[in-house]
Amino acid sequence: MFLDTPLFRCDALGHALGCAVSIKLETANPVRSFKARGTELVAGRLSDQGRTAAVCASAGNLGWALGWSGRRRGLDVTVVASRRAPAAKLDRIRALGAALELVDGDFEMARERAAGIAQRDGVRLVEDSLDIETCEGAATIGLELAPRASSFDAVLIALGGGAMATGVGYVMKALAPGVEVICVQPHGAPAMTRSWHERRVIATDSTDTIADGVAGRHPIPAVLDDLLKVADDAVLVQEASIVAAMRMLLEHAGLVVEPSAALGVAAVMEDPDRFAGRHLLTIICGSNVDLDDYHRWIRPCPQDPGAAETNH
Repeated sequence: MFLDTPLFRCDALGHALGCAVSIKLETANPVRSFKARGTELVAGRLSDQGRTAAVCASAGNLGWALGWSGRRRGLDVTVVASRRAPAAKLDRIRALGAALELVDGDFEMARERAAGIAQRDGVRLVEDSLDIETCEGAATIGLELAPRASSFDAVLIALGGGAMATGVGYVMKALAPGVEVICVQPHGAPAMTRSWHERRVIATDSTDTIADGVAGRHPIPAVLDDLLKVADDAVLVQEASIVAAMRMLLEHAGLVVEPSAALGVAAVMEDPDRFAGRHLLTIICGSNVDLDDYHRWIRPCPQDPGAAETNH
């Protein structure tokens, strides 16, 4: 139910962006994100090993996915998240019966707390992007893209911890080396992108972005090493472009997406000359967004030239 997600060309979106655009829709599943591709592997292996519990730190999507996969197999799942994480994501984690522990800091503090719980209780710590299952799960997206790779020349991937970028990137380099792998991150959470450009880990003191799903401050060295092997470029986009891209995906593709899922479109909007006339594929990686926040973000401003058309 998490494999073989829809892949389609969206002519209306392409026309608006000045290039051909295909969409890999990773929200058409029970947890509305790609994360369960990895958690299904994690939970399945834990069950096979006779282990009964796992803990993870999450901005929301991984926790929901691990809770879903764990419940199917009778695993006790604990999720540690920031108190500032979107309420909609936290509510869905609770609804699955997972234990939810909130910290007052950001994702990095949640990660430290999850590691402490794993050590204290002797349970499996699931670390997104570091654990091979999370990268293998994301790589299945690449395996589904590869047979169609002759129809597009670049894939745009949201960059956070790096599981999706490295997983998909490795498959592209192995099976479709002519496809440019472009990773996209917000200016407000630039740690992994800066690290990629400097070829060394660069941490930031804080993050400031609505794209909570990619808002890490401390890149994992091993993940950066993998990213350096498979990414052709890593770019940063502004918050205003993320919002505009969310609006464009709603208007031209009929998709409600979370900010992280709009990063690829935002990158095209910020550098249209680079992508003009090309055929791009963007991975829509999640749609778990608080609706009040979403409506506030995409509401056109009075000075927005598209406001009149949108309000018709």
